[in-house]
This record gives sequence, structure tokens and C-alpha cells, in this order.
Amino acid sequence: MKILFHPNREDIELTSVLYALSDPIRLSIVVAIDKHGEQSCGHFDLPVVKSTMTHHFRTLREAGIVNVRKQGTQHFLTLRTEDLDARFPGLLTAILQPASV
Repeated sequence: MKILFHPNREDIELTSVLYALSDPIRLSIVVAIDKHGEQSCGHFDLPVVKSTMTHHFRTLREAGIVNVRKQGTQHFLTLRTEDLDARFPGLLTAILQPASV
């Protein structure tokens, strides 16, 4: 089983977070997780092919925005809200409030 890389809290960089959230598809993924809680990768119905979705999930994970948990053949995504708030207080809230309106 492949081990997925998740940066430690202290290694999350602001530039990586902002870059990951600058894409509308990735932002919509984060908004959906924020609204509905943990989601499986198959839950998202976005206008991109599966390989592109995988790229978006990896970008969010490697930036430290989401945590990916494997359960059997499924992958479940949750927001790393505590880690992001500890590193950059108020950033996630500031980004998600206008996006979820």
C-alpha cells in the first residue's frame, strides 16, 4: 500500500496553500468538504476526468489543506482546519466565507 504524503503542521507553507486554493475546481472541493464534512473522492461530480481529479486531490493534500484517509479502495478527504488555523489564523475562514455564498 502506498503511503500518502501529508506535510507536518509546521511545514505547511502559505504560498502552497494559496496556490492550491487559487484553482476554482480545488476551491469547490474545499467548499464542499467544509459544508458537508468528510467526503469520499467519488462523491465529487466535477467537469474533469478522473486523472485530473486525482491531480487536484494530490495538490490539496500536499499543500496541507486536506487529509486523505484510505479505507479499503476508497479515499476520504477532510479539511485540516486545526492545522491551517494554527499556522495561518483566520485564513481558511476568510477564503471560505465568500466562496460558499
